[in-house]
Amino acid sequence: MPRVALIDYGSGNLRSAEKALARAAREGATGHEIAVTADPAVVAEAERIVLPGVGAFADCMRGLCAIPGMRAALDEAVLSRGAPFLGICVGMQLLATVGREFGETAGLGWIDGEVVKLSPDDPALKIPHMGWNELTILRPHPLFADIASGAQAYFVHSYEFRTEDREAVLAVTDYGGPVTAAVGRGNIAGTQFHPEKSQAVGLRFLQNFLNWRP
Repeated sequence: MPRVALIDYGSGNLRSAEKALARAAREGATGHEIAVTADPAVVAEAERIVLPGVGAFADCMRGLCAIPGMRAALDEAVLSRGAPFLGICVGMQLLATVGREFGETAGLGWIDGEVVKLSPDDPALKIPHMGWNELTILRPHPLFADIASGAQAYFVHSYEFRTEDREAVLAVTDYGGPVTAAVGRGNIAGTQFHPEKSQAVGLRFLQNFLNWRP
């Protein structure tokens, strides 16, 4: 049975993500086992990997790096072996070169760019950005199969990922200006929105991830 490693590093919305992935696997008949794990050996051998994230960039990066062998397992699985990878919310932001929340913190550096505080053009817009917002899909990608531009997804965040390579941005949302909603490069992808909280759109996205063959 193919396994999805859902990484437990103390900073994720694990129960919701686990339930949503299990439902996507069941309804999509993909046959995947969802393993919530802090074991680098499980991550290293998983067919695909999901990194959730809730909280501050620095805290999340510190928590991930505090697990002995986890960074090496991720590099081996994702960069060397090419396992499909999905980062969710701060899990996506950790793909960046650097996060600028409470100082500067180095990220995984898998997609060049920086994570900075949201600064909407409209001062009436509150931070954090919380709730349902439209997705504008910028380019076709298997992860957005059967999801139309204009579909709604659920966001909760105060910081945004500004990539250096605009080709890495798969979708944006508007919150006083364009905000990165999804990124992708090769076998690596991430969403600023929460698929596990985005109902039918999120379920379709997770099914697409489980079927993705980059």
